[in-house]
Amino acid sequence: MPGAARHRRIFVPVLGALVLLAWMTLWLWARSPYGRYLDHGDALLAGPGAGLCRAIPGGSPVLQAVLYALSWTLMIMAMMLPTTLSLFGAVERIVAGRPDRMRVLWLLVLGYVAVWSAFGLLAHGLHTLLLNGFSRVPMMLGYGWLIGAVTLAGAGAFQFSKLKHRCLEQCRTPLSFVIGHWRGRAPSREAFALGLRHGLFCVGCCWALMLLMFVVGAGSLGWMLVLACVMAVEKNISWGQRLSTPLGGALLTWSALLIVTHS
Repeated sequence: MPGAARHRRIFVPVLGALVLLAWMTLWLWARSPYGRYLDHGDALLAGPGAGLCRAIPGGSPVLQAVLYALSWTLMIMAMMLPTTLSLFGAVERIVAGRPDRMRVLWLLVLGYVAVWSAFGLLAHGLHTLLLNGFSRVPMMLGYGWLIGAVTLAGAGAFQFSKLKHRCLEQCRTPLSFVIGHWRGRAPSREAFALGLRHGLFCVGCCWALMLLMFVVGAGSLGWMLVLACVMAVEKNISWGQRLSTPLGGALLTWSALLIVTHS
């Protein structure tokens, strides 16, 4: 038991340190000469990034994807891991007596981050295609704000959807979720699969809010912190579900104001 207690004291602080390191890395990156690479777009047309792109055949999309994958993974570690500490705590209690408990817990983290990373790459690809499509239609030039208005409206409307609340309920009851999916026969494989499953529910309830990063700027640490706090409250605080309705209304209002301002 003392050994298990020692490991229980180690995991959460180490995970917390990893989250803090992700925030610090993003903060330093945003304030460095390479901070513009967090926002992507045309950042690779000048500076060291442009030289590297010319040196690598087809380097621009490759380098942009690598930079995006790195920044998005850091964002997930900074924003989403803190919202899921209750899941890690539930699994930690279940595997407390196992000699391989630390490996099981880190595989759980890996599975969770893998789902969000896949979502981020998909969202980035669709966003790039959408922007390229807009740039090829002359009559749409000057209407890029429509993407932001539609994203805000979609995120606001999703706050009222049944899918949002079904997925959110799974995230708010981690112990029941773990008991329903954990068998313990193949702990490493089950831990990774459990992270994947929980990550899918987490994406299911938070994907629309995460897409707002494409509206406010992927490199905006202030907006990252605001969204991280909102999602943490929704998933972990007893009254968090009551936040969904006013938040949805605020996002729909923001979208309407954006349309009125540009019309």
